[in-house]
Amino acid sequence: MKDNLNKLFSSLLENHVKENNSLFSDIPFEMTSDISCYQRLYEQADIDFITSYFTRGFNVSILTGPARDLIELSFYAFDLLLHAWLSELPVEREITAFGKNILSAVNINNLKQRNQTIEKIINDRINKDTLAVLNASQKVNHEVHRMMGLLRFSPNKEGVFIAKCEPDHFILPALKEFFSLRFGKTAWSIIDEKRQLCLASNGQVKIMNNNFTKTASAKSDDWEELWKHYHKTINNEDRNNPDLQRQFMPKRYWKYLPEV
Repeated sequence: MKDNLNKLFSSLLENHVKENNSLFSDIPFEMTSDISCYQRLYEQADIDFITSYFTRGFNVSILTGPARDLIELSFYAFDLLLHAWLSELPVEREITAFGKNILSAVNINNLKQRNQTIEKIINDRINKDTLAVLNASQKVNHEVHRMMGLLRFSPNKEGVFIAKCEPDHFILPALKEFFSLRFGKTAWSIIDEKRQLCLASNGQVKIMNNNFTKTASAKSDDWEELWKHYHKTINNEDRNNPDLQRQFMPKRYWKYLPEV
């Protein structure tokens, strides 16, 4: 089953005709999916585009047709749509309906009225399609911010700091700017073991192969012991709150948290 952004944006063409009858041209997307478990198998072209989107100075000129119309009408609506898609939740139908609702404002000539219409669509939580997109997008943003604090890095024998994770959503590209600023010139990599993807300090997200997986192993023993000692030293047993801890650090992340 084809389940890619190219198809998703193309589906917005239905009932959306502009005066120039523009069509959605080929953004470099090609992705397959096993619908039974909704586990996407990403192609490198998909990943490169998504990574470029999360880079400062993203060039919107590579978008055409309804995708270009959508981002020109409302960057926020486009951002919501893309984040909802990155959630990997089965909400393509809702995303398509949401996108079509936004594009319906393209024929409103009065700019103020057009913006008011778009804002009303985005904030209409009574609409089930809009609510699904907002919720899926929020889940992605929430996990991005969680990972900024929950990733644990250890150097491998080459001195590259490695962090491993299994996020619920495809969030690696959204972590690039934060960790690039945090590490500066120090080499680092974040490995998404669930999707077999790696975000490297050069700003690229790549599909891992067996050789990379072997060389990316971190020498974690000494560093983990040091982190555990630090955590034990600053920990105040009288203020332990397991329920609050699980709220900020859900159990599904504990596999990669040495202190837990």
